[in-house]
Amino acid sequence: MTPRLLERYRETIVPKLKEEFAYSNLHQVPVMTKIVVNMGIGEAAANPKLIENAAAELALITGQKPVVRKARKSVANFKLREGQAIGCSVTLRGVRMWEFFDRLMNVSLPRVRDFKGLSPKAFDGRGNYSLGVREQLIFPEVDYDKIEHVTGMNVTICTTARNDAEGKSLLTHLGVPFRQ
Repeated sequence: MTPRLLERYRETIVPKLKEEFAYSNLHQVPVMTKIVVNMGIGEAAANPKLIENAAAELALITGQKPVVRKARKSVANFKLREGQAIGCSVTLRGVRMWEFFDRLMNVSLPRVRDFKGLSPKAFDGRGNYSLGVREQLIFPEVDYDKIEHVTGMNVTICTTARNDAEGKSLLTHLGVPFRQ
């Protein structure tokens, strides 16, 4: 079963983008390749149980088991040792990516208090977009009563767009609510 957003992309968005940027080939039209969701837990140096809870929450939100990330080098000021678990991340591709993107844009982001839209300046110059979520409670999968520690996450949407204008156009057509 194909996700509804993927069907909409193939049927309506591809022809619009092809016309908008005058592409001669269908394969020139930009598409999302992956979404990377990253949770950095700085307090995990003092309490290792926070990593387990964060990984369980991230698995619940994304539907995929996260990879625990470890510190690359020791930093005395942060009481951090090399090899110590400090975060977790998930790379979503295919059907899971489209489903997560649909839930993020249509269910989770509207639940943010005083939400006025996403910043249109968070592109990296190559059509990829990054956004930060301050708390994991905006996702309906997370049970409010079971949360011990509120953590934020970074979401990076990777596309095949060659520049920011193509990437922004793709994400706007997909339903990303950018600020005016």
